[in-house]
Amino acid sequence: MFNLKYLLVLLAIITVGISAAPALAQNTAPVRGVVKLRATDGTETPVVGAAVESYQIDVGKGVGVSTTTNKRGEFTFAGFQLGHVYSLAVSGPGIAPVVQPNVKPGADNVEIIVSVGDGRKATEDEVRKFSASGLINKPADNKAQAKEDAEYQKKVAEYNEQKKKAEDSNKIVNAALKDGIAAFQAKNFELAAQKFDEGYQADPDFEGSAPIMIRNKGVALREWGIMMVHDSASGDAAAKAAALEKAKADFTQAEAAFQRAIEILDKAPAGADAAQMKQSRLETYREWVVLDGIMARLQMDPEKSKGAIANLEKYLPLETDEARKQSVLMGWANYMREAGLTKNAIYAYRIILEKAPDNMDATAGLGLSLFAEGVAAVPEDKQQEQEGLNLMQKFADSAPDTHPLKSSVKEAVDYLKNTAKLAPQKVTTNKKKP
Repeated sequence: MFNLKYLLVLLAIITVGISAAPALAQNTAPVRGVVKLRATDGTETPVVGAAVESYQIDVGKGVGVSTTTNKRGEFTFAGFQLGHVYSLAVSGPGIAPVVQPNVKPGADNVEIIVSVGDGRKATEDEVRKFSASGLINKPADNKAQAKEDAEYQKKVAEYNEQKKKAEDSNKIVNAALKDGIAAFQAKNFELAAQKFDEGYQADPDFEGSAPIMIRNKGVALREWGIMMVHDSASGDAAAKAAALEKAKADFTQAEAAFQRAIEILDKAPAGADAAQMKQSRLETYREWVVLDGIMARLQMDPEKSKGAIANLEKYLPLETDEARKQSVLMGWANYMREAGLTKNAIYAYRIILEKAPDNMDATAGLGLSLFAEGVAAVPEDKQQEQEGLNLMQKFADSAPDTHPLKSSVKEAVDYLKNTAKLAPQKVTTNKKKP
């Protein structure tokens, strides 16, 4: 096969005339050879379409003529200048680059052995440095090299497989997230939970998406349970009981989802996005705390609800949005008080009042909770009753008559003043863990 440079040589010969041809022919000689691929088992097969480039090594720079191998792996150079030394660089798809040094004009049985590789082409600098080193290129002519080539190809295959899996997973996750959010906003919580679970299952151990998807599933299940209870409120006793059982099952699954999200985050590799992991942990505990409050209010598991403060304490240091923190605390504390878990309620109300001492909702809630604890104690805890009275009197003096806790507080104050014979004192608030 002629290339452009060789064609120009022929044109020059024709221009000079027939008498010059014998002299030119005497100054050049052809080079022929074959390129073979050696497999790990030692077998050799011709390489078709490999690029073979020539470099005149005793000349400072530049690439000479080039050709490609035929279907038998053979290559031919019509004429190299006599008296010079050449190197041949071989490259092609699926093979490692090889340099064959010390090729002289007239050689007609050059055998170049190549091995499996990434198809890279050697640079001129690499060819010339290798040629100057005096080394002989022997790719894949021993078991160690063959093993290295096989391991390289295995890694390439694994990388491509993982890349495809990641791309497929991303498509599933993104579609599931979009569909799940749409279903959630439409209050189709059952479908939302299914879609979020699809996204989670696409890559259940990936810290970038799995905690988000499984947490969203938990939130959807929680809201589904709440809706079931709400919709059954006007029904008969049997309907209410069935709704509570269904809600309990949903809440139990939601708890498991939140727990799984935390487990994935705990196992996140060192290179994971720290800010993203922290945010995901915050959002998971925030939703879990809300669930704990709801389960306590519905008397789902009173003994378990007593220990719900553990999740609250994990959530609080993560939350930097003070308004959001106050809102979550207030909801949780109210649910605990309404469930009769006044020790938990007292702890949360005190935290709120540390930041907002004039918060009337927390003032009333803490007062009522302290009153309940004091009266329930055996014997009665006058100290708690006194503190409760102080807070409730402050609330009674400041809150409007339309406040939903106004009548409850008034009854408790009347009892403490008239029956327990206590008088209001200066208010003090301190956080105290139950």
